[in-house]
Amino acid sequence: MIFTIPLGWLQLKKEKLRLLVATAGVGFAVVLIFMQLGFRTALFVSAVRFHTSFDYDIVLISPKTAYMINPESFSRRRLYQAAGFSAVESVSPVYMSLAPWKNPTSSGTRAIFVVGFNPSQHVLNLPAVNANLDKIQLPDVVLFDELSRPELGPVPELFKARQTVETELINRKISVGGLFQVGTSFGLDGSVVTSDLNFLRLFPSRPEGLIDLGLIKLEPGVDPDLMRDTLDEALPDDVIVLTRQGYKDREVAYWNSTTPIGYVFTFGVIIGLVVGSIIVYQILFSDVSDHLAEYATLRAMGYPMSFLIGVVLQEAVILSVLGYLPAFAITLGLYRMAGDATRLPLEMSVERGVAVLMLTVVMCAVSGLIAVRKLRSADPAEIF
Repeated sequence: MIFTIPLGWLQLKKEKLRLLVATAGVGFAVVLIFMQLGFRTALFVSAVRFHTSFDYDIVLISPKTAYMINPESFSRRRLYQAAGFSAVESVSPVYMSLAPWKNPTSSGTRAIFVVGFNPSQHVLNLPAVNANLDKIQLPDVVLFDELSRPELGPVPELFKARQTVETELINRKISVGGLFQVGTSFGLDGSVVTSDLNFLRLFPSRPEGLIDLGLIKLEPGVDPDLMRDTLDEALPDDVIVLTRQGYKDREVAYWNSTTPIGYVFTFGVIIGLVVGSIIVYQILFSDVSDHLAEYATLRAMGYPMSFLIGVVLQEAVILSVLGYLPAFAITLGLYRMAGDATRLPLEMSVERGVAVLMLTVVMCAVSGLIAVRKLRSADPAEIF
């Protein structure tokens, strides 16, 4: 069997143009799969950026809240009820909403995510935010996410040049007092954080007693899962009690199953596999047809059918590797370009690289197994 590998390679390289087309076809399918998986992962990672940045063990949200950037409010009393448990160290009410942001240079408007909280409490695990809590205590001052979409304006550049930027948020004049980094997502172009008092100034119709998020910090050593169950039984049904991981899982589940975005990316992976399989099948079928006499000769010499199938499978594996390697390099460049353009976390991981390689090998091997049906006609009596 040691001669099957060079035999498969010799057959492939004999038709250089066909080999080039096959390699390009497999490479195209691999790039498509990589990009779909990359965007799918970026969707989930970016969707929970704020979930990860908040400092909490347990969170309270309204049952009507589908996803974070479109929250429904609930009574702040539920959070204070939770604070009555001895295992709870502290609670923090958070206000959140989308609002029209005016580009300070072009005067165009675009929706931005506004987060308000009490600056005297540790709410975000973001050093840049915590270093500027004194600034957002001033009236009409916000901190701007410098990883926001450029359509919101060159705020980071202007701030670093002047140390102050003035614009309008919900038709109210505000000042940017500092920068922080969180990033965008598929539903979020940018964000600002400010004090709870400034938030209520921006949204004067919002009652102070209605909040969008209730963050709960537990005493050291308390099991979050057990405490979640305890609070869930004690609090009314107008709030949902979630652990940190449960909150992130709920957000990911929304984007993966409720919206069509997760389905689109998964479907794109399937399309990539189908396209690659068809290309490899056509190439291998043509190769088997062109060398049918040679395969019949091998049969006449006593080689079993399993040997012939092994040769075709070796060709399939060689094609998968030849197509994967350049596609991997191309994908790295595309990830960088798309990441810079969209501000999404498009990064290659070892796990994804290995998974796509194995998927490519399986894709080509399946196509090879389908193509070997032609070998059944490699009957020496009929060929000769």
